[in-house]
Amino acid sequence: MSLLARYTTANMADLLNAINRNAIGMDEYFDRIAHLHETSSNYPPYNLIEVNNVEKVLELALAGFKKEEVNVFTEYGKLFVEGQKVDTDSEKTFIHKGVASRSFKRAWTLPDDIKVESAEFVDGLLSIRLRKIVPDHHQRQDYL
Repeated sequence: MSLLARYTTANMADLLNAINRNAIGMDEYFDRIAHLHETSSNYPPYNLIEVNNVEKVLELALAGFKKEEVNVFTEYGKLFVEGQKVDTDSEKTFIHKGVASRSFKRAWTLPDDIKVESAEFVDGLLSIRLRKIVPDHHQRQDYL
């Protein structure tokens, strides 16, 4: 019986721990895989739009948020979007409350060749423009 044959989906964390002990510098990567089910959230909803082969736009629907309540930043190769909702609904009586007003924190790992160009918040829609860094020797060059 091979070493990998002992592991099933039930004990996948044990396999990742065994690999992690022998993989220098890969601990964050394996932690993300091991905790993938814990961090997956569908709030706030988002779209990833491909503008062209080097440009993408990440759109997040942030209905009910103000620009001052949203923070976008990059750190250690990750893009973070945080929303800290100020509770102004405590004095209101809702018959139906369908607009989510909870705080959130989302993170996306950025490849080394992607940089954040800009972020714009208009009418409850946060648009983050991402650009692929193309080395000069890979860019198009016209000769005629």
